Amino acid sequence: MQLNTLRRRAAILTAGSVAAVLALAAPASAHVTVQPVQAEQGGYAAVAFRVPNENDAAGTTKLEVQLPEDKPLTSVRTRPLAGWTATIEKRPLATPITSHGKQITEAVAKVTWTANAGVRIAPGQYEDFEVSMGALPTDTDKLVFKALQTYDNGDVVRWIDVPGPDGKEPEKPAPTLKLVPKAGAAGTPAASPAAQPAPADKNLTVAAAKSSDGSDSTARGLGVAGLVVGVLGLAVGAFGILRASRAAGPRA
Repeated sequence: MQLNTLRRRAAILTAGSVAAVLALAAPASAHVTVQPVQAEQGGYAAVAFRVPNENDAAGTTKLEVQLPEDKPLTSVRTRPLAGWTATIEKRPLATPITSHGKQITEAVAKVTWTANAGVRIAPGQYEDFEVSMGALPTDTDKLVFKALQTYDNGDVVRWIDVPGPDGKEPEKPAPTLKLVPKAGAAGTPAASPAAQPAPADKNLTVAAAKSSDGSDSTARGLGVAGLVVGVLGLAVGAFGILRASRAAGPRA
């Protein structure tokens, strides 16, 4: 085999591995999510809808979150957010609910946050929209919140998709809150710290979310490091092939 051919093959192997490393290292597309990711069934939870700005040429000025109709939530309160106005829409319940001795005939259908004049989530930034909600249902392991994100250039991103039968995450997944059994419930192990409702203090909520983001970054970093080691191995192998070819000399 000619030396030039060996050099070309070694270069192709190294270039392909480097491309794989760069693809993994590139940041994943951010989604509208619920923070924290889980809460206890039957209780009340303080959560935040985290909205990243994914448009490099526009800012986010509106967020609409639809609450699930099949699992009505009768108590939803928004936390004041400077520069934004929150409105709550309700819908009548087909079957009234009795809570704390009172009959409730309405449930919250949608919460909308609208930016005041001159306010927006700028490119490269995110905002947390906090609510307290409950009582959370006890007959399901998740709540799906469909969300619409509006930009100041008129674009609307619909975060409304749910995973298919194969479990693969859709392109625009709806924010989902996982529900776990209440700590100490019969036949149920004590809930882990992650299962507890979000703290009311905003600084604590943001700190917990940053810790979660840090874990994801660490996992991605380990994956990238593994691929880098693979690339170095391929480079060493290619160098060995070239040296062996040179030592053998040209064939007749």
